Parts: sequence; structure tokens; C-alpha cells
Amino acid sequence: MNKLRFYAFHLMPYPYFPPAEEIQSSWVSLPNSHYDPHRGRVLYNEYIDQLVAAESYGYDGVGVNEHHANFYGTMPSPNIIAAMLVQRTKHIPIGVIGNAIPLHGNPLRVAEEIAMLDVISGGRIISGFVRGIGCEYFNNPVPPADSTERFAEAHDLIIKAWTDDGPFTWQGDHFYIPNVNIIPRPIQQPHPPIWIPGQGSLETLQFIARHRYTYMMVFSPLWFTKMAFDGLREECARLGYEADKNMFNACVPTYVAETDAQAHREAKAHLSWVFNTGLKIPDQFFFPPGYMSTKSFRNFMGQLMKGKVKPQAQLSYDELLADRYIIVGSPETVKNQLGEYVETVGAGGMIGAGSPFGPMPNWMVMKNMQMYAEEVIPEFREADGLPDYMRTAANSPRSHAELAARYGRPPEAARSRVTGGDQLIDHRLAHVAEVIDPTLDGREAERPASAG
Repeated sequence: MNKLRFYAFHLMPYPYFPPAEEIQSSWVSLPNSHYDPHRGRVLYNEYIDQLVAAESYGYDGVGVNEHHANFYGTMPSPNIIAAMLVQRTKHIPIGVIGNAIPLHGNPLRVAEEIAMLDVISGGRIISGFVRGIGCEYFNNPVPPADSTERFAEAHDLIIKAWTDDGPFTWQGDHFYIPNVNIIPRPIQQPHPPIWIPGQGSLETLQFIARHRYTYMMVFSPLWFTKMAFDGLREECARLGYEADKNMFNACVPTYVAETDAQAHREAKAHLSWVFNTGLKIPDQFFFPPGYMSTKSFRNFMGQLMKGKVKPQAQLSYDELLADRYIIVGSPETVKNQLGEYVETVGAGGMIGAGSPFGPMPNWMVMKNMQMYAEEVIPEFREADGLPDYMRTAANSPRSHAELAARYGRPPEAARSRVTGGDQLIDHRLAHVAEVIDPTLDGREAERPASAG
């Protein structure tokens, strides 16, 4: 088994609206008049192409999620995107991480759609369940105070629908279904793998430990992720078992380029947008009355104050780097920082590895994904370079990562001389300023690795 799994993750933002300082929030209150559906169509298709490409690059999986009434993540129905990915890929697992099950009037719709996707894909679906952040409840007729109970009941109903023979009747506190008899049933038995994203609340950790699900820690500083992961390990130990490393996934946006300086130049604006603009959310939207219990809210705020954690919209790029919200740098820098990160928190998977984020242009997304696949992923793979879902040997490499692991990146570099010059140019580096124009003589100073 490989040391680490890498999942390409997409939020599918719509970034064409005023700068952060000119708006109250990119969620809930920003008028949808800023959304141009024609431009949105182009973006959706480009975003789907990017996720499809993850299979040829050799990633371990792809992920999409659910958000409402916002410009940060325009997937109110992630199952629709997952269906498109199923049809355009052959082997790669597809994670819906996840469906906001308290917001669904009938959770069986989630059970049915995930089962359909699992059957059509040949058993490639990862099913995530989320409560949905507080902002989602402004767009749905569900009282925030009911969200925890509705989540638990919806979860139990879905699992029973997947695993018990129907028909049967469900009579709960929040849902009444006279005839539960989902068709089709999922291929994966007893059901598709379940991931639970969260931010470290005790209730979430206890729920995951009871069910032995996989935890996905969302954007957080390294120390906070470690604290949450250690808390989950403690909860598992209380129940009498040792948590496997593959129960722990960390979400860390990562960008790699030829040098540290090049990577920071290319990534800074786009990764900053994710936190400073995409996640500009006033407290009254993030924490509507009743969304968190008094105890949970006090614990949450206490940890933030103890760690002197700023709101994400106020974090500078250097702070994002220093606290390991993000990892940016050359292949060597990224491999070193990633190795340190994984060893510190004990993660088995990385979400957002070499992924698209913010208004990043398509060429940069693809460059990042390919470089990450060829120069970072093989460091954490077995010698054959295969993702765990393709452990059988192939007659020919099926991905950039596998090719790089077997033969290097690439077996032979394309090289040529520019007309009128005498220097042999390596085309992998031809766009770097001092390579194509030696007269610059390194005037663009390298950013110190410690700043990454």
C-alpha cells in the first residue's frame, strides 16, 4: 500500500464579482445578478475537464461538494457533477464530500442517487455526509437548531436503506417514509465508503469513531488539524481500537512550480482569493442562532482564541504559508513540507493536492496537476507509481505519476536552440525568464525555502 493518497478537489467557484473590500460577503447576501450563466457554462465545463484529467495524471481520487447561495463553490447539487465524472472516467474513485443531508426533505433521494452513481461507475463512489455550514441554512427551510438531529437521523435512514432488505417503513422524529425500498442498491458492500468533513468538534469526532468512518479536516492550521486528529485517535481508543491512518485526510491546497519563487508568483493571488474573498463570511452568516450548541460554540471559540487564530478572510499569504493552511514551492520544497506535515498529523490522505483553487487559469491548473503528479506523488508511492485502486500491473503506464516513477520525468527532455543563440534550451524550463533570456542573470531573487 502507498504511503499517502492524493485527491484532486474542486470547489468550482465563480470569481467574477467585486473585490472583497467592496462586498459584505461572498455568501448569502451577494446578489446573484453578478452571475452570468454564459460565463458560468464555460467555467463548469473547464472545471469538469480539470477533474477528469486527474485520472490520467494518476491521482487517487477526485472530490466535489455541496454549497448553496454563494460564489465560492457553485455546486448546489454535487451528485450532478459526480454523474458527469463517472461517464468521463474509467477507474478513479469519485468522492461526493459531501451531501448536506440535514437539508434534504427526503434523505432517500441521496441514498438513491449515490447508489445509482455507484452502480454506473462500477463501485467507484465515496459518499460524504455533511451538516452544511451555517450559511446553507439561509437558503433552506430547516431550522439550524435541528441540523444535528436531522443529520444523525438522515444518516441512519440512508445506511439502513443501503444495507437492509426493503420494503420497510421509517418513522423518525424528522422523517417519515412509508415505503423504503431503494432501487438500485449500491455495488460496494455493505455500502460505499463514507467520509465526514469537519472542523474538529467533539460531537463529530465521536460520531466518526463510533462508525469507523474517514475524517476530512477542512482548511485549518497544522496545529489545529493535529489536535483534531489526535482527538479522533483518543475517541477510537476509548472504543477499543486503533485508528488506521487512512481514516485521516487533511485538506491542504498545494501548488508546485519549477522553483520556490516561481511557485509563489503563480499561486499567491489565487490561493489568497480562496481565503480572503471566497471565504469572506460575517459571523452572523457563519453561526446562525441555534447552529451550534452553547458548549460547542464555547469550545470552538476557546480553541481559536488559545491558538490566536484569525478569521480566514484576514489571513495574509505569509500567514497561510507559515501555519500550513497551504503548501507552495518547488518539487523539493513541497515534498519536504508535505512529508513533515503528514508525519506531524498522521494523515493517510491529502485533499487539494495539486488541485485548482480560486480564479486560477486553466493552463496553470493543468501545469500544477502534471508537475505534482510527476515530481511529488512518486515520492509517496510504491516503485510502480500506481494508485492503490490500480495495484495490478499494466502493460504500459497509465498516468503521468506511473510514467515518472518508472522512467523519470520524462525519459528524455525536449531540447532545442533558439534561432540566433548557442544555448541548448530544456523545454521544460523554457518559460522561466532567466533560462530563455540569460541576460537576466538571475535578477529575480529566489524566495527563501523557509518562507514556504
